[in-house]
Amino acid sequence: MDTDIDDTCKAKDEEKKWKQILVIMVGAPGSGKSTFCEHVMRSSARPWARICQDTINKGKSGTKVQCLTSASSALKKGKSVFLDRCNLEREQRTDFVKLGGPEVDVHAVVLDLPAKLCISRSVKRIEHEGNLQGGKAAAVVNRMLQKKELPKLSEGFSRITLCQNENDVQAALDTYSGLGPLDTLPHGSFGQKNPDAKIQLGIMKFLKKVDAPSNTGSTASSTQDPVPPQITEEKNSCLEGQEITSLLSDAAGEEVKGTENPEVASVNQNGSSSDVPTLAFPSLSTSDFQFNNEKASDVIIEKVEEFVNKLGNARLVLVDLTQGSKILSLVRAKAAQKHINPKKFFTFVGDITRLYTGGGLCCNVIANAANWRLKPGGGGVNAAIFSAAGPALEVATAERAKSLYPGNSVIVPLPSTSPLCGREGVTHVIHVLGPNMNPRRPNCLDGDYVKGCEILRKAYTSLFEGFLSIVRSQEKLSKGCNEDIRLEPSVSQDHSEDVHGNYISTGDKIKRDGGHEYEQSKKCKTQNEVGTDINLSRAANLSADNEKIGVSTSKAWGSWAQALYRTAMYPERHKDDLLEISDDVVVLNDLYPKAQKHILVLSRFDGLDRLADVRNEHLQILQTMHAVGMKWAEKFLHEDASLAFRLGYHSAPSMRQLHLHVISQDFNSKHLKNKKHWNSFNTAFFCDSVDVLEEISNHGKATLKDYDSLLSMELRCHRCRSAHPSIPRLKSHISSCRAPFPSSLLENGRLMLAPRNTAQP
Repeated sequence: MDTDIDDTCKAKDEEKKWKQILVIMVGAPGSGKSTFCEHVMRSSARPWARICQDTINKGKSGTKVQCLTSASSALKKGKSVFLDRCNLEREQRTDFVKLGGPEVDVHAVVLDLPAKLCISRSVKRIEHEGNLQGGKAAAVVNRMLQKKELPKLSEGFSRITLCQNENDVQAALDTYSGLGPLDTLPHGSFGQKNPDAKIQLGIMKFLKKVDAPSNTGSTASSTQDPVPPQITEEKNSCLEGQEITSLLSDAAGEEVKGTENPEVASVNQNGSSSDVPTLAFPSLSTSDFQFNNEKASDVIIEKVEEFVNKLGNARLVLVDLTQGSKILSLVRAKAAQKHINPKKFFTFVGDITRLYTGGGLCCNVIANAANWRLKPGGGGVNAAIFSAAGPALEVATAERAKSLYPGNSVIVPLPSTSPLCGREGVTHVIHVLGPNMNPRRPNCLDGDYVKGCEILRKAYTSLFEGFLSIVRSQEKLSKGCNEDIRLEPSVSQDHSEDVHGNYISTGDKIKRDGGHEYEQSKKCKTQNEVGTDINLSRAANLSADNEKIGVSTSKAWGSWAQALYRTAMYPERHKDDLLEISDDVVVLNDLYPKAQKHILVLSRFDGLDRLADVRNEHLQILQTMHAVGMKWAEKFLHEDASLAFRLGYHSAPSMRQLHLHVISQDFNSKHLKNKKHWNSFNTAFFCDSVDVLEEISNHGKATLKDYDSLLSMELRCHRCRSAHPSIPRLKSHISSCRAPFPSSLLENGRLMLAPRNTAQP
């Protein structure tokens, strides 16, 4: 009987953990709603269904009723749902919100991007699902935006995320992509300006009528409706109104007072985008070491004030797990008195090991209040960080130092295998040891606060200097490292390569094949694993320099960029999507193939993330990948002798895990849509496998080109080399071009033809 009761309780507990989500997308045509949904669905471990009114009627446009029926059905099947329609008016959202309940959270993701951007995207679209493209798109977008009503929590939403720029979109993408089946998100309003904030009077004079807040001193909480002051001017076009609203909203966000949770308000105000280098640190010595909070807060403010102007675009975040934390209250008050820039330094309530997944705060570096042995154990922050980071952190720490003296710190690059790296985007942990006033702990100062404050100052100085050394080294990489050259991601297929959703992460913007752009998460840029005193003297010779000083140049991949890695490491979880599995490689179809036949051969070698990582000792695995690619190309040629194939690697992949492209040379695909798609396979950006094998064998590494210029080259036929002004014109030409392939492709086995085709097709 007791067993039955226990089983029942466990079952109920499991049911409580599982909660579906209905995400109602809100945004004009061209704002990127479909891109957002598809990205998350391919990146997230949670089962999702996308309900799109443009395609719900057997691939054609349908009705709201059909969307309601499909959404309800998907929820009953246990799936979370993306409702992909404009939903710009409250009336359009009401019936869908009613689908929520005790087991279904209803969220709104608002892509409130500039009207000019939405119109530009809509006009330029090709083969849009709802056929909203070309000249008619501008009028439709403008008309719809005139009726826009931002959603409110009072409508029945449990969470609203407002995205007003590309950085906001990327942060929201990362948040939803990281959701597991049992994960939930905090309720409330995120990414929005406080509606009760003070408005600059200088802006109001430009408006004919403004509904200003009636009580600028009132408090705001996560349960309030996050609606910015409305601007009503009948003569304004939609586009003009959008610009004025943005201006007023920016002004309104300059002063946020009286919030119930100042930490959350600070994050909303300063943004949670992953493109800002951020150090999250706990208050040193005030917990287990029993250092006086008042004195500790004075030291924190003193050192923050000293370093804040050295940060550049970086920022510092003081973190505490407790909502009513005394140290946070003291530091906030003193920071306000000192007029410290809240965009450079603010406080945050949350678990330092789950700042991103638990609170949407992206921090690439976290500080650990360590013990002198630099070992796991004890309690508090030290135990939590070692536990969350897994054994990889302990091993990496031991390689750097065996012990730590009070007032000092040590930087530990976090291995990419650590959950803190993949899940939270943390690239470095800085262990730091402060002074001890607890007689039960080593090195107790017995109440000597003169010496204690001196050691605490040294500790924060060492911590902040360590963080700055990481930031500066990464800046040097971004200027000098070949792997960090900017490009627009629709460039490479690498984000259309994975069955779980691959978006280019090597540039400022991310595009799906449909052409929508997103600001790239810069935490996915190359991260240099540095120590405090590392100086990179020559970026051009970065790899060689780092080998000499023992510094790794491994790239820190965001959670969504791990999809190919997860497929290679755990193929049994993805067997339905794979063509072949062996001990060395897995083979899968490219999700957005750029030709009739386009597959990927993934290495299963852990730590071999990209072509830049390959050295002579990896030659055998590359030979295996090449042989598997050849086998599949021969299979395809046996099925269709008119095809021709190339095997090769992209110079700058966006997804972690080395992968080989096997692609037919017809390039007959609806997914090939722009110049960078074409040039990523038809310039030196595409490194032929046979050449890579030869370079590795002779020189120990592959030669990587300056791909920024390659991807912007004019469009030229890969056979006759004739130039063409656009992709449609080029595709029309290559469909009938029978010129011989260039001699360079016929050399060294770069081009594979059917055995009977001794002559070219």
